Amino acid sequence: MSFAWPDALGIAGVALILIAYAATQAGKVAVRDVRYSLANAIGALAIMVSLYFSFNLASFVIEVFWLLISIYGIWRALAERPHEEEE
Repeated sequence: MSFAWPDALGIAGVALILIAYAATQAGKVAVRDVRYSLANAIGALAIMVSLYFSFNLASFVIEVFWLLISIYGIWRALAERPHEEEE
């Protein structure tokens, strides 16, 4: 078994998702914080790229949904930000 850059990218994506989850459990980042959803989206994309080189349908399907849900979370977090009024 070899370890190439797609494997490293996939592992980095997994690490990013796990760090984001651990940060929410530790109370360091709120689930509705844009950083949480952004970390999950980047992590899912990294895993999807690695899956391109070593495809697994079940893993790809969950990552597609992980990415879509994360994009929704990013959109919602940005939409809920208070708008600064122009003076």
